[in-house]
Amino acid sequence: MAETKRVVVAAELRPFIDAVERPDDVQIEWVSASEPLPEGGHVGLLPLLSREVDESVLERLPDLKVVANYAVGYDNIDVEALTARGVAVSNTPDVLTEATADLTWTLILAVTRRVHEAEELARHGDWAWEPTLLLGMGLGGRTLVVLGAGRIGQAVGRRALPFGMDVCYWDRARKPEFEAEVGARRVESLAEALTLADVASIHLQLSPETAGLIGAEQLGWLGPDAVLINTARGGIVDEDALCDALESGRLRGAGLDVYDGEPRIRGCLKRLSSVVLLPHIGSATEETRREMFRLAWTNLMKGIRGQPLVTPIEPTS
Repeated sequence: MAETKRVVVAAELRPFIDAVERPDDVQIEWVSASEPLPEGGHVGLLPLLSREVDESVLERLPDLKVVANYAVGYDNIDVEALTARGVAVSNTPDVLTEATADLTWTLILAVTRRVHEAEELARHGDWAWEPTLLLGMGLGGRTLVVLGAGRIGQAVGRRALPFGMDVCYWDRARKPEFEAEVGARRVESLAEALTLADVASIHLQLSPETAGLIGAEQLGWLGPDAVLINTARGGIVDEDALCDALESGRLRGAGLDVYDGEPRIRGCLKRLSSVVLLPHIGSATEETRREMFRLAWTNLMKGIRGQPLVTPIEPTS
């Protein structure tokens, strides 16, 4: 009889377990994101992004072989520390690309057409139609700047073409296929990118290099009619500086799905009618969340058996 392999899976993912095959030799311990991890001989961990996975986890789970993160990002995981201890790490790229790109465009349209203000007025206001009611910004002939032209950034850029927008991107590497497909132009510096942007959309990984990347100086490079969109990671933007730029009118508006210190959201962002706020739902379609679980589970099952992962994460150093 095969030895039982014990794994820890985020309890919030229990609704998706029917989407995968569960081998007889695998025993799941469901642990919610707010609960401490168990101690013992568990060989696999499938956490949410909100679970910090570092040396302290290795001390509790000394037999750990794999961490299959339920997210495309992995800033919650100390990849170097785990890899040094022989623990494999994976994420869930590709399967959430289109859903997140759709959500990004939801925010772009909501901010530029003042949907938040309009919805509040329709629900709660005493209004009459007039030619100057809630005038927004048209997108034709405007420039979309994609900060980080990975899978999601490129998908966002592709969606700009039907709106008649020009597309520029800022990325450490040139993307020839993206350029050929949508006519995107690569810019060398962040300053040039933000100066060109009517809509600046962030699609970068959170790392020591990108934490606080968009601060007061960078926001000053945007024009007063520009819009900032963030569906990547909240820590990339200095939210105090963003509040200052919005409150002073130096920026038209912002659309945010992620926050520094979420689920907490700064009061200034909640108060501003020029900001559209969403609760980190970039990948929140039924199909996408289920596919994320299938991919994470596949990585988990391969990892506990010492097989190559489908979407491994390698240390950067």
